[in-house]
Amino acid sequence: QVQLVESGGGLVQTGGSLKLSCAASGSSASGSSFSDLNMAWFRQAPGKDREFVAAVDWSGYGTRYADSVQGRFTIFRNNAKRTLYLQMNSLQPEDSAMFYCAADSNWGRIVADPIYNALDAWGQGTLVTVSS
Repeated sequence: QVQLVESGGGLVQTGGSLKLSCAASGSSASGSSFSDLNMAWFRQAPGKDREFVAAVDWSGYGTRYADSVQGRFTIFRNNAKRTLYLQMNSLQPEDSAMFYCAADSNWGRIVADPIYNALDAWGQGTLVTVSS
């Protein structure tokens, strides 16, 4: 099983930036290596459902963003480091949430709407708080 550990969350003021990281270890349930896995970020704010934020495919060149973060967030990966990143700029209070990374060998599952929970792996989350 691939294991994911997020880091980089914290408290920032409106307009600030944070860079989240998601380090992967082990292998997926399908036996895929990190370089074969599609990766994504999701977030869940208090009292709200978990929502899709951004995804990047196994190649690192195919990306998809939620409309709410388009132009402000950038998802990218470093396969040599087996790490997924989310650069978040121009943060707003509504961005405050627990951010989770996830991985799956199937692109359709990673970007599914509604969210497909039975992905190959989920991280434990890292908390992002944006002060108003």
